[in-house]
Amino acid sequence: MAENISSVTDNSFQSEVIEASNAQPVMVDFWADWCRPCHMLAPTVAEIAQDYAGKLKVVKLNVDENVNSAGRYNIRGIPTLLIFKGGQVADQIVGAVPKEQISKIVDRHVN
Repeated sequence: MAENISSVTDNSFQSEVIEASNAQPVMVDFWADWCRPCHMLAPTVAEIAQDYAGKLKVVKLNVDENVNSAGRYNIRGIPTLLIFKGGQVADQIVGAVPKEQISKIVDRHVN
């Protein structure tokens, strides 16, 4: 895992994502170990974390180990990226999409 991406759990979600998103946007990568598209998207997520360092917090959440958070946000398919701002979901990206598409959406939320 890239050094600027941390893992969150059901227990740390409130402080690491919801509360942190009041200071800056937080992008959560919902993934699982068995999910091939998740592994394909991982390098892109790492590049986004690098490109937006200091402007966007990027975290990963394993849906198999943290079913409460995945359920709370109706994660039906993975990979899913949710962008949180001000404690709320501001945007959602589903599937292994190209980096340009993710950057375009992230750009709407970072200043």
